[in-house]
Amino acid sequence: MPSTHDPRRVFDLEALAAGKEFVPWREGVEICRLYGDEKVERAAAMLRYAPNAEVPLHEHEGYEHIFVLEGAQEDASGVYRAGSMVVNPPGTRHRVRSPEGCTVLILWDRPVILV
Repeated sequence: MPSTHDPRRVFDLEALAAGKEFVPWREGVEICRLYGDEKVERAAAMLRYAPNAEVPLHEHEGYEHIFVLEGAQEDASGVYRAGSMVVNPPGTRHRVRSPEGCTVLILWDRPVILV
């Protein structure tokens, strides 16, 4: 008998964020938490960077997946424009900035450590 369980999921980001607000996270960066807490477990959030905002140097204990939805962000490895997906593996260290401002969807597999 075929399974009725479909492992695929489709998320409407506007609906997920509806009723949730963006709150200050770092100077010039706001966060809208979708689930979890990136300090202790898997988590997902939308981040909104003001022009010239940055996140200081940090290290990833697990994978970080970033989907740039609007604008662009950059780190020492390059510039990532809307439509880009960036995967930072465990042990990656970087600082992130957005000269023009941007909105990203970010998934953390494990905690992020500020260096």
